[in-house]
Order: sequence, then C-alpha cells, then structure tokens
Amino acid sequence: MTTTAHHRKSRLSLENIEAATRTIDPVFLNSPQFESQKLGELLGMKLVLKVETLNPIRSFKGRGADFFAAQLPGNPGRLVCASAGNFGQGMAYAARKRRLPLVVFAAENASPVKLEAIRQMGAEVRLTGNDLDAAKESARAFAHETGARFVEDGREVSISEGAGTLAVELCRWPAMFDAVLVPLGNGALLAGVGRWMKAHSPTTQIIGVCAAGAPSMALSLREKKFLVTETVNTIADGIAVRVPIPEALADLDGLVDDVVLVEEDTIVNAMRLIFQHHGLVVEPAGAVGVAAALVFRQRFHHRLVATPLCGGNMTADQTRRWLLPPE
Repeated sequence: MTTTAHHRKSRLSLENIEAATRTIDPVFLNSPQFESQKLGELLGMKLVLKVETLNPIRSFKGRGADFFAAQLPGNPGRLVCASAGNFGQGMAYAARKRRLPLVVFAAENASPVKLEAIRQMGAEVRLTGNDLDAAKESARAFAHETGARFVEDGREVSISEGAGTLAVELCRWPAMFDAVLVPLGNGALLAGVGRWMKAHSPTTQIIGVCAAGAPSMALSLREKKFLVTETVNTIADGIAVRVPIPEALADLDGLVDDVVLVEEDTIVNAMRLIFQHHGLVVEPAGAVGVAAALVFRQRFHHRLVATPLCGGNMTADQTRRWLLPPE
C-alpha cells in the first residue's frame, strides 16, 4: 500500500487541526515525548515514545472529544455515543465541562475500570451486546428514538482533527521521523496524524497497527473495500473493531503507507517492556505501536521511529497478569 497524492479534498482540515491546538483543554495537550534509549538499543532503532496516559482520562481520546464538543452549537441537547471505554471517558469529560447530558453505550464485557470512570464523570452508562459494534447499533437506535445527538468516533471529522494535534506535537521533534506507528481502531487517530504528517513531514511513513484478532480495518485498507469480520478476539479492546466506518476508510485513503497486524503475545511483551524500562502502565491497544516495532525491527533498523502510547486504563487483575512477572 503506497500513498498517492491527494486527488480528492480531505474532510480533515489542516487549519482545524492547528486551531485544535489552541482550543482543546490543555490537560490533554503537549504530552511528554522522549527517545527511549533502552528500547531503542533492544530493537536497534531510535524509538520516540509519546506518552498519552498522563491526563485525567489516561488516554489520547480527550483531544478529539474535547475538540468535537467545542464545535457544538449553544444547546445541543443530549449526546449519545458507544465506546470500549476510553472514548466514552473523553466524551464524559467534555460533556461534564459543558454541563451536557451524555449516555454511553458499551459492550457487556467492557472494562469495569473504564466504565466506572465514565460514571464518575456524570455520564449514564448502558451495557448492551458482546462487542463495541453491537453497542454502537444500540446507541444509534437510542439516538433515533429519543432525538439525542449520536456521536461516532471515526465518523465525526472534528474528533479526527482533535486527535491530529498529537502529530503537531510530534513534528516539533528536531529531526524528521522515518516512520510513525499508529494504533488503528476506528481510524480517528490515524487519520488525524496522517493528515498532519503528510503535509508537514512528507517523507515520514505512516503505518497503522491493528491487533491480529481485530483485522477489519487493516483488511479494508489493503483491499480498498469495506470488509467486516464476524467476531473480534483480542485483549486490545480499544482497537477491537469488527465493522469499519466508511467515512474513516475514506479519510485514510492516500494517508497511510502500510497497515500491519500484531499478535497477542507480542502486545503483552510490548506492554511488559514499556513497564519494565519506563514504569509506564500502558493498556494493550496503547502498546501496539511498540509491538509493531518489536516485530518489524529489521525494517526499522537504525531508523528514527515514533509511536504514541495512547491509553493506560487497566484493572488491577490485568495489570498483575500482563505487567508483572509470574510469581
């Protein structure tokens, strides 16, 4: 998959991404980014980590949610969304700040830690179905029945633009990156990062990373058509997408140089290495960029590579199971 010149107008505006750097709640902006000497030595590359877990919701999702909420008209009424947890927290944070009612639909097996955080910020949580896409169908139906505003991460362009502020910050690095490895779920982060990087760092390869157990976005981008998988089976709940969003696929057209898949054991290995060397608790979906660096270390040998660590919400049991060495 190679990037072609943009022959059609992108929905994502560079002006809006730039404006988002001044609009978004500062708690989500200017997250730390540093070269990991230890992981770099281990992998034979220069690896820059951007830490998106040190904000009130412990994930990058606050960027897009807050920028989206800032664009809403005076009294938008009740908002409704579906989430594996982190986007719901971003929306709950933005809604609470503006005193907007919010209902978050999530799968019955969604992370209790993420759901509790959403409730604590004052949003209502409704559990339905066995994955994010099932919860999304219920959220859409609820919005239709009640007249609430349905907010879909990956379809709302302002959410992708808000996520793109992460790339604005990466571009302040003194050297141009050879590649950026971006976790790929519904595509908002990859679209925002890709749009900004292609304009401001055109030689940088933009590479999406999916969990092998949730390959629908990777398959759809490779085949250039809308492909749904029957199920998802991955610990990386934050990127466990079964039904791609057509608008997100269109946004990614021409922005993505490659999409790669990483296996479960590699994801856990990446989480452990990040914890061991930097003391950072990063959830599976947030660590897939490092997992891809592990798998493709030959490809990135001696190269300057960046990846965001985009979420750190785990239960105590998950933390013990995945991050600590066996007793």
